[in-house]
Amino acid sequence: MKVMKFGGTSVASAERISHVADLITATDEVKIVVLSAMAGTTNALVEIGHQLMAHHQHEALTILTKLKHKYEAETRLLFPNPQSYDKAWTLVNETFFFLEQICYAESFTLFDEKKILARGELLSTAMMLRHLTDRGVQAIGLPALEYMRTDKQAEPDEGYIRTHLEELISRAPEGTRLFITEGYICRNAFGDIDNLQRGGSDYTATLVGSVLRADEIQIWTDIDGMHNNDPRYVDATRPVRRLHFEEASELAYFGAKILHPTCIQPAKRHGIPVRLLNTMEPSAPGTLISMDTDKDMIKAVSAKDNITMVRVRSSHQLSHWSFIGKVFSVFEHHCIPIDMIASTETSISLTIERSQLPSEVRRGLEQLGTVEEERELTIICVVGDMEWENIGFEAQILKALEEIPVRMISYGGSDYNLSLLVSAADKRRTLLALSRQLFGAACPG
Repeated sequence: MKVMKFGGTSVASAERISHVADLITATDEVKIVVLSAMAGTTNALVEIGHQLMAHHQHEALTILTKLKHKYEAETRLLFPNPQSYDKAWTLVNETFFFLEQICYAESFTLFDEKKILARGELLSTAMMLRHLTDRGVQAIGLPALEYMRTDKQAEPDEGYIRTHLEELISRAPEGTRLFITEGYICRNAFGDIDNLQRGGSDYTATLVGSVLRADEIQIWTDIDGMHNNDPRYVDATRPVRRLHFEEASELAYFGAKILHPTCIQPAKRHGIPVRLLNTMEPSAPGTLISMDTDKDMIKAVSAKDNITMVRVRSSHQLSHWSFIGKVFSVFEHHCIPIDMIASTETSISLTIERSQLPSEVRRGLEQLGTVEEERELTIICVVGDMEWENIGFEAQILKALEEIPVRMISYGGSDYNLSLLVSAADKRRTLLALSRQLFGAACPG
């Protein structure tokens, strides 16, 4: 069994949906296909929710009307036969009728907002199932709202997911080889419609693949796998063909946009390979993420923006052994994760993914000592086989940055990552310098 997830750009139009249908029907193996909302849909739905929260009904309806026209046009292209179009548009229009009713309602709550956000994926699966029916292909829908659930800590309830997903599959006609389901959406522990957060379609795919012990999980996007640097800043990038789960996790967390940071964990726990593939170039090998990897080499570089560095110097009123713990407890109290850390006996520097230090956090830290912050920074993450026995990799990285001021270096917290903190203004030239030194890329200056 394979799980195949297709992102928003992969189902962005009638042409793309038809192309995905070609891909998922090309072989006869059992497949569960996870679909995102059509590109641009979730952003439009989010904006509709924002407008309704602000009591701007007219603006919300304007956005909804524009979205409806887009879907009507794509539905006509996907179903050129008038009879097929009538059946498909009836399904699609039900969603827009539902959304219009919410827009006209007297009140709007967070529960309504979650219901709105779920409609993008529901539209994609409805259109795909109808299109497959027109092709004469037997495919069964697996409604995500009937099996995907989070617990009271907002974490996926894998036991519930497995039990209810297996039950849904068992109801399918004997011999069914193709199943279609929605990414991103779920119910929470109280039964309300919710979601797995932005990028959650990747999470849906790895959760489904993990609980069913799939042979492989495929994440299809519009790029040929994970590249060794950010192609938005560096021209001479190339795909990385093999990554360890930990390497992929580090790259995703520190800015590689192709993969959602949390999605790799379910697959890693069960040792299920994840393959990143390009919908526009399906014959390309992409990137395989597994427990195996190419050893003794640096694989890739990624960057995480919007970073603030905070330095706290002890007021010496605390014992040395309690100072750092007190600092961490302030961030824990405000649920703010820390990315990088450097410390001495009496001071600690750390980074947070915020444009500035929140005032309530600053007040808590000032009870422990003097507080300084530096804003508009970027974390550059270099990933590869960074075990301590591999002498020389650290020197190569630092040599690349001999003309770039570095605020902080983090090494040793992982066998796969060395992180550097630089000014956001130095981001591009840092990425270029690392590509020249580590990958021999002929990058423009």
